[in-house]
Amino acid sequence: MASAEIGIIGGTGVYDQSLLENVEQVNIETPYGKPSDVATIGEFKGQKIAFIPRHGPKHTIPPHMINYRANIHAFKELGVKWILAPQAVGSLQENYRPGEIVFADQFIDRTWGRPTTFYDGPEVCHISVAEPFCSDLRKLLAEKTRQLGYGMHDSGTYVCIQGPRFSTKAESKAFQQWNGHIIGMTAVPECVLAREAEICYASIGMVTDYDVWKEHVVTIEAIVKVMKENNDKVKNLIAEITPEVPKLLGDRKCECATALKTGLM
Repeated sequence: MASAEIGIIGGTGVYDQSLLENVEQVNIETPYGKPSDVATIGEFKGQKIAFIPRHGPKHTIPPHMINYRANIHAFKELGVKWILAPQAVGSLQENYRPGEIVFADQFIDRTWGRPTTFYDGPEVCHISVAEPFCSDLRKLLAEKTRQLGYGMHDSGTYVCIQGPRFSTKAESKAFQQWNGHIIGMTAVPECVLAREAEICYASIGMVTDYDVWKEHVVTIEAIVKVMKENNDKVKNLIAEITPEVPKLLGDRKCECATALKTGLM
């Protein structure tokens, strides 16, 4: 089977597969069923990259129906060490503005019914997610984003809701008071499963608009415009960062690489 060190999980609008050379489509079966789509593997500036569209090739899988375990397990089978995870998010705070990129360092989980572990017994794993996103990968992404001149935040709390519905105003205001910074539907259990798989994972939160706590009118046209601008920024960021990740983080001294040492019973 083909292999890759860097995995990208997100929409096809974020990552342009035409940038890849020597492209191969790999159909992976996992113990947890099929991933969202076949894995596209190719080379970019000499670096092997694997891409899986989180919501399927035509964005037909809603967030609460994504087979998160199969997606992460597929990356693990391919030898992926680092996952870059672009995610459209809303803002819960005035200073986290539409068009900015947020590299979350914490999450609050408001999902339910999603399988959140690879260990359903008899082996038991209590994985530590005190720091749920890879700090080394997150810092590298933030530094590169700064160099590119894009508006960004190098930390923030991601409130992950179940979806597919959006929040009520009461919920949105409560999340804001909990010191949530951004809100989305996919970071959990994605980052938790990546930690169990000992894969470094960083969320690239693309702020599209303010959540409903803010009394303002949001038009589809405005959201689409911001999303296109965000996609262009993240594509540039990924193109700049992927060749540098193995060079700068290849020794993997972060806790992600050895997470199971303290997690398995």
